[in-house]
Amino acid sequence: MFAIYAPGEDVARYSYYGLYALQHRGQESAGIAVSDGDNILVSKEMGLVNQVFDNGRLAGLRGHLAIGHVRYSTTGASTWANAQPTFQVSASGRGIALGHNGNLVDTSPLADELGPRGASCTSDSDLLTTLIAERAGIHDGPLDDIIIDACRRISGAYCLAIMDESTIYGVRDPHGVRPLVLGVLDGGGYVLASETAALDIVGATLLREIQPGELVAIDATGVRSRRFAPPTPSFCVFEYVYLARPDHRTAETSVYAARRRMGQQLALESPADADLVVPVPDSGLAAAAGYSQQSGIPYAEGLVKNRYVGRTFIQPSQSLRQLGIRLKLNPLRDVLEGQRLVVVDDSIVRGNTSRQLVRMLRACGATEVHLRIPSPPVRNPCFYGIDMATKDELLASDRTIEEIRAYLEADSLAYLSLDALTRASKRPASSLCRACFDGRYPIPVPHAVPADDQTTLPVLELASHGA
Repeated sequence: MFAIYAPGEDVARYSYYGLYALQHRGQESAGIAVSDGDNILVSKEMGLVNQVFDNGRLAGLRGHLAIGHVRYSTTGASTWANAQPTFQVSASGRGIALGHNGNLVDTSPLADELGPRGASCTSDSDLLTTLIAERAGIHDGPLDDIIIDACRRISGAYCLAIMDESTIYGVRDPHGVRPLVLGVLDGGGYVLASETAALDIVGATLLREIQPGELVAIDATGVRSRRFAPPTPSFCVFEYVYLARPDHRTAETSVYAARRRMGQQLALESPADADLVVPVPDSGLAAAAGYSQQSGIPYAEGLVKNRYVGRTFIQPSQSLRQLGIRLKLNPLRDVLEGQRLVVVDDSIVRGNTSRQLVRMLRACGATEVHLRIPSPPVRNPCFYGIDMATKDELLASDRTIEEIRAYLEADSLAYLSLDALTRASKRPASSLCRACFDGRYPIPVPHAVPADDQTTLPVLELASHGA
């Protein structure tokens, strides 16, 4: 998500560049909503940011405040109806646009309360927008109280960028599962974004993270903040492993520094007798550099990534993932032939990429392939906004490390311990969500089993996802 309040600036173009910096977080659709103080105009389509918006389209988006969104779906359909920002008009004529990063759980009571309007919603984000718009039709004045009331009635992971004709609102759930930061432009405008890279690209200075359980409102009077729930931090550790860009900065560390420490710790925990350390680009680069530094094994870029292929993990179907894998990476035979390799990838979720990668490396002459993963085995689904919806999809859910190694056809396989990953994040374990690794869900999930019973985990029935 990206949001901006900046009178006198081309906020649509700022939003375009901000979303461009966040493209890695969603590649199915892109949208921008802009207000001139009187009217909201929403423009969104399926596709990448630079496919959806051109100079002509951006020129038609005039105003001084805007929100933008890029999406990938988990449980929800990849359709135009689910592209964001969502938009509703209240009974009083006020427009409400909303962007959502995360996933709500157990939205059925809310949908039932809204009746036919709730039944017609196509995503949890649409449902939330409908609720806010309905309340805004009854109450005049700022949306602060309406949004806070809505947030107190939902559960799950959510960072929200909301706007009416005059004000931008940023909201982070009490657990702070997903990132949201606030920045200031040199000219005095303000920016909200999912990652600091989006601030950097538009020349904004980072002020701070939005705190868990906090609402901020930005309008002509400046920035105001309200706490709507006590914070119980449970930041997603998988942001460090894979999801966030390496240049994203948290209060404790940069993602790049965390990944490099993960690689160093992995070399200490799981050494290998090899000739080269080879990263799987891009999210394995920093960890591989750390592994090489700690182990003394030379680092080599033995895989070339096609920069015009998206992230295979967040493609919406299995057939597209398989196609993406074949197009994504190509080995450098003259670097790899005859070498014993330590191959560092960020994680193994379904195993499709890793198995094909091992076969590809052997086909180009590698004599040994030792997989080293700077995160623990992913054994449990995520219900908070990452595409890991069922245990059946997860390679490690019911396999031992040796069984995984045999399936991947690697000479050896080792994962980073959960304690080492936690230390690399510079956050205490109590402030992290590590459920995909340890099964301990910080936000109650209907029908989920306790962490000490990992044999089965029923599929959670969710409303369509709004991430």
